Amino acid sequence: MREFLVEITTSVPAAVTEEQVTERRAAEAVRARELAATGHLARLWRPVGEKRSIGVWRADDEAELREKVLGTLPLRPWMSLTVTPLESHPNDPGRV
Repeated sequence: MREFLVEITTSVPAAVTEEQVTERRAAEAVRARELAATGHLARLWRPVGEKRSIGVWRADDEAELREKVLGTLPLRPWMSLTVTPLESHPNDPGRV
């Protein structure tokens, strides 16, 4: 699988109730655990003081990542994404 740096900003529409947000966030946590277990979600961070996340995600290609991985997230309709394909750097200390 290839790796991708994905920046996610979630903006909840004004018409959405707090109950709907709570339900989707709970479903999002479950789905994230499932994607981590299958190797699609490698790491996930939230910059201090910000409401966005930055993660390393894995898929066979960008189309699969967008459709079959990120597209399955319950909060996806409210997300804006920036996807950057990654490749190994020769000086990466974690390179195998």
